[in-house]
Amino acid sequence: MTTTTPTSKLKTAVTSQTLTSNGVQMAAALILGVVVLVGVGFAPMDAAHNAAHDTRHSFAFPCH
Repeated sequence: MTTTTPTSKLKTAVTSQTLTSNGVQMAAALILGVVVLVGVGFAPMDAAHNAAHDTRHSFAFPCH
């Protein structure tokens, strides 16, 4: 015989909500990654180089 308690229902709801949230976050990260990859892939080479160059300097990483 199986009994259902309010606590077990709450745990199930939280678990399914967490899985849904993780799935949405992973999908958003994948979409963002594809957009960045395609954006850099089709950008003129000077624009990609300057963006990487400025980013390196903003993190105080010497590049030349």
